[in-house]
Amino acid sequence: MPRTCLSIRNIKSGRTLNPLDTPIAPGEPLPHRKVIRNWIAPLADRSTLFALSLVVLDFALYGLALAGIILFDNLAVKILLGMVMGFIIGRLFILGHDACHQAFTDNRRLNRWVGRLLFLPSLTTYSLWETGHNTVHHGYSNLKGFDFVWCPKTPEEYRALSPAARALERIYRSGWGPWLYYLIEIWWKKMYFPNARQMPTRRRIFTLDSLMVTAGGIVWIAGLIWAASATGQSVWLLLLTGFVIPFIFWNGMIGMVIYIQHTHPEIEWYENKAEWAACQPFVSTTVHLTFKYFGRRLLHNIMVHTAHHVDMSVPLYRLPEAQHKLETMLPGRIVVQMFSWRWYFQCARYCKLYDFTNKQWLDFKGRPQPAFPNVNH
Repeated sequence: MPRTCLSIRNIKSGRTLNPLDTPIAPGEPLPHRKVIRNWIAPLADRSTLFALSLVVLDFALYGLALAGIILFDNLAVKILLGMVMGFIIGRLFILGHDACHQAFTDNRRLNRWVGRLLFLPSLTTYSLWETGHNTVHHGYSNLKGFDFVWCPKTPEEYRALSPAARALERIYRSGWGPWLYYLIEIWWKKMYFPNARQMPTRRRIFTLDSLMVTAGGIVWIAGLIWAASATGQSVWLLLLTGFVIPFIFWNGMIGMVIYIQHTHPEIEWYENKAEWAACQPFVSTTVHLTFKYFGRRLLHNIMVHTAHHVDMSVPLYRLPEAQHKLETMLPGRIVVQMFSWRWYFQCARYCKLYDFTNKQWLDFKGRPQPAFPNVNH
């Protein structure tokens, strides 16, 4: 059954709803998003020097991984470095994601061009991502009919699919299919020359940015072909380890990241816009993934996600502080999950179809799922 949703407190009167240093007790109505954003507004200051140093570092790592793929002869090493290169592409993308939000450097024009540069290794079209992510996903997180990223299907929608489409949906939600989901459903359909059905709005910048990405891909592939010829290596082997593996790994990385940011047994999806708005979705539809060791830093804090949805202008290098403030002010309201592979595959087995009326996950036969095990482990 659905959890009771807390209504948004009216702030039109201009009254101070809650002292900035007083946490809101569980069960109390949530304040308006403007009030919540004010808690972390002081953390939105950006450092251009620090941001650009992150760009230089990650592009240096990218170049080292690519050089290693070209120079090492051992196939296992090449494959491993291809995966490392895919991970670094993900790090570059995360920086570009911040630039696309205008949350990276102090200069808006610099953010736009640095963002395009950072998106090139992942072959991501900047303006299409800006529209689909900033406007649609952030504007309507977990609202069916608007937010298209990992939106679960109802039993009726699943049964209406063709046998091939049902099989593909099972692969997507198996835990092993995020790379295929992102590659097909997001990148191919929506981020690279999308048709009018996928992107009804037609803008010249979408085409220009897609052409820029195409040119980047051609340069990448041509460079590997030249390197193979110059070093006497197999062209196909170098293309496999220096292009295909990194690109597939990157797709799997981002596909999984966006899955676990908004998919969790305690996170709800909505199909009624009024109900969705009343549940303060900027707080209630995201997961804060925590890690042992260095996972958070390796991913440039992208899993510190609640604070990012509350205020997109907070730079990634200040998100931990902002998240701590939110969790202090809203005790018990934010879903915090320690990441483990065991938890991830449990979540993938649990979250198949969705009952939007009762806010309940179902299996592929449309049956309600039992209590989720080990949610906080």
